[in-house]
Amino acid sequence: MDDSDFAETLHWTAEATAKFKNIPFFVRTQARQRIEELAREVESDTVTVEIVEQARDEFGQ
Repeated sequence: MDDSDFAETLHWTAEATAKFKNIPFFVRTQARQRIEELAREVESDTVTVEIVEQARDEFGQ
């Protein structure tokens, strides 16, 4: 997954992108959907590392 994949929806910080790349590839699609949903719920146009971590907590990891 390259950085251009992230530009299609929300802006992702470099830290959030790095954290996302640590998620196993076979669950990344679902994880990305939930992460971006969380960002939209808080009316943010930027995915931060805190949002990625919140999603990770929801997934129980």
